Amino acid sequence: MILTVTLNTALDITYRVRALTPHASHRVSEVTERPGGKGLNVARVLAALGHEATVTGFAGGATGEAVRRGLTHTPGVVDALLPVTGATRRTIAVADSTTGDTTQLNEPGPVITPAEWSAFQEVYEDLLRSASAVALCGSLPPGVPVGAYAGLVRAARAAAVPVLLDTSGEPLRRGVAARPDLVKPNADELAELTGSHDPAQATRDARRRGAHAVVASLGAKGLLAVTAEGRWRATPPQMVRGNPTGAGDSAVAGLLSGLVEKLPWPERLARAVALSAATVAATAAGEYDRAVYEETLERVSVTGEATAA
Repeated sequence: MILTVTLNTALDITYRVRALTPHASHRVSEVTERPGGKGLNVARVLAALGHEATVTGFAGGATGEAVRRGLTHTPGVVDALLPVTGATRRTIAVADSTTGDTTQLNEPGPVITPAEWSAFQEVYEDLLRSASAVALCGSLPPGVPVGAYAGLVRAARAAAVPVLLDTSGEPLRRGVAARPDLVKPNADELAELTGSHDPAQATRDARRRGAHAVVASLGAKGLLAVTAEGRWRATPPQMVRGNPTGAGDSAVAGLLSGLVEKLPWPERLARAVALSAATVAATAAGEYDRAVYEETLERVSVTGEATAA
């Protein structure tokens, strides 16, 4: 099984309106709700790809209950979330049908107590025993130490479980130093980490800081990978308009599934780019359009070269 960690889970709510206008009242034409947070989105896509996924992290309050109810209707995903006293956050995506753009509103997460964090660490180490890979995803809720991901990376490495880290800011800086197998920052997160706005240079710098492989998300321009095996650039055939919520998480699912399946890097990157594009085209956050995925996968351009042995 593949383990995904979402310390700051969410209930993703998507509102669709004809046109989003500031200072105006809007009639919502469609509302969808899904269990959310980066790791939950990753698990949902992994399950759709045929992998067994287990989700862990925190869930609390009425929204936490709604998240867990939603997971019961997600085939292939096992719920190993820990109950907490605080309330799980909501994220609101307002999709503009006229422009295809989306406005995102993210609530803060619950305050995690020291006892709750200690309990999570015990559950995490137990779950690692049966995991083929683990993804550490998203922001840290209040109360969780800023070096939390670094500790979780070290625990995975001690258990000989490949670990992917997808976060930002100081948690990313500390987590990279713990030497994860793979990090997947976007261009802004990469620049903040390294101080360089040149993606090629910044990706190399991030790898020198400790990550075994770095895959930088460049939005509509695709992915840039620097690994011990080589360097590659994967580019989608065209820009897809829609709701970008969860697109990066689908890319993580593509990379992680490719790792478990031992696919060559170009195939992992092509899958990740196609899944990301198909998620933008989907109607709800954290889902992907299978037809768009299959069509895009055949047309992703991957250039680069393997490192000479």
